Amino acid sequence: MRIVIAGGHGKIALRLARQLADRGDEPVALIRNPDHSRDVVAAGAEPAVIDLEKATVTELAEKVMNADGVVFAAGAGPGSDAARKETVDHKAAVLTADAASLAGVRRLVQVSAINVDEPVPEGTGEVWAAYVEAKRAADADLRERGLELDWTILRPGRLTDDPGTGRVALGSDVERDSVTREDVASVIVALLDEPGTVGKVLNLVNGETPVVEAVRAAASS
Repeated sequence: MRIVIAGGHGKIALRLARQLADRGDEPVALIRNPDHSRDVVAAGAEPAVIDLEKATVTELAEKVMNADGVVFAAGAGPGSDAARKETVDHKAAVLTADAASLAGVRRLVQVSAINVDEPVPEGTGEVWAAYVEAKRAADADLRERGLELDWTILRPGRLTDDPGTGRVALGSDVERDSVTREDVASVIVALLDEPGTVGKVLNLVNGETPVVEAVRAAASS
């Protein structure tokens, strides 16, 4: 499969590219900074330079064309301000969905965050509140598209760089906990293989169930 990854130089994205390449797929990493090309090539991905905060839907659709699926794994990242949470975590996600639709690529997996539908607690910092609101808005946009795209929203818990365990808890009622980025990438790969997860919003943390089994169970629930 040819899989286009938005936010292609991110920590989850590089792991995802490596896993896809290792099994013979063709990952394409969308990156803003051309200096990141070496890293994504080392991970087995084809670099494609585009700025998701400035690109038009047509420009992005050209990068997505002929893909079998799209993964939105972009984020403004630590140290960014509230404004960039809106332009990257929300607006760029909407742009990616629009571009996939325009290019005729139906399958889209969007990486969100656990519990973003819950109210932000009083006293939450401005930047974190903006992040939660941006993720919530991006997810709402995708859910409102109906049959336009074959989407799945994946909501990981607190991310760690620990080695992957291969075992997770995945589902709509999973409680907040931590999950390794390696395991998030593994779940994305399995989601791309499982059409039964289309239209589902899934929380993800580390747990006891092997990844493929967890995805199959989520598909049948």
